Amino acid sequence: MQAADKGQAVNLNGQDLRIGIVQARFNDALTSALATHCIDELQALGVNASDIHHITVPGALEVPVALHALAEREDFDALVALGCIIRGETYHFELVANESGAGVTRVSLDFQVPVANAILTVETEEQAWARVDEKGRDAARVAVEMANLLDTLR
Repeated sequence: MQAADKGQAVNLNGQDLRIGIVQARFNDALTSALATHCIDELQALGVNASDIHHITVPGALEVPVALHALAEREDFDALVALGCIIRGETYHFELVANESGAGVTRVSLDFQVPVANAILTVETEEQAWARVDEKGRDAARVAVEMANLLDTLR
């Protein structure tokens, strides 16, 4: 939900964190904007540019397998999923939204690595553009906060 009350973040210190980003290229202008906002926010939080590994995949359904490959490397403190699924005229929207979301969650749980899910699921391109800035930055904050949280829990 846009402009939701998200409470106060606990630890947004990104120093010494390694973050992997997987960006779907489908709806490329939108997902590239998400990536730009996410990377800018990661750096504002103290993550070094050299510690941000950004890759692209064809679409949202391919995001989980790339996240899985990054998680297997065990050298990332958190991962970020970026994509944009815009409802069309067929059931395909639900399939892509549900399966990509389930895959992202599975990677997080299977590997015990935080995955910030910023795969937008919207009705229109206009809704997507209205959310790109906030969701990109929010994904960065979630990744950093959860990486720090899991570090303290281990």
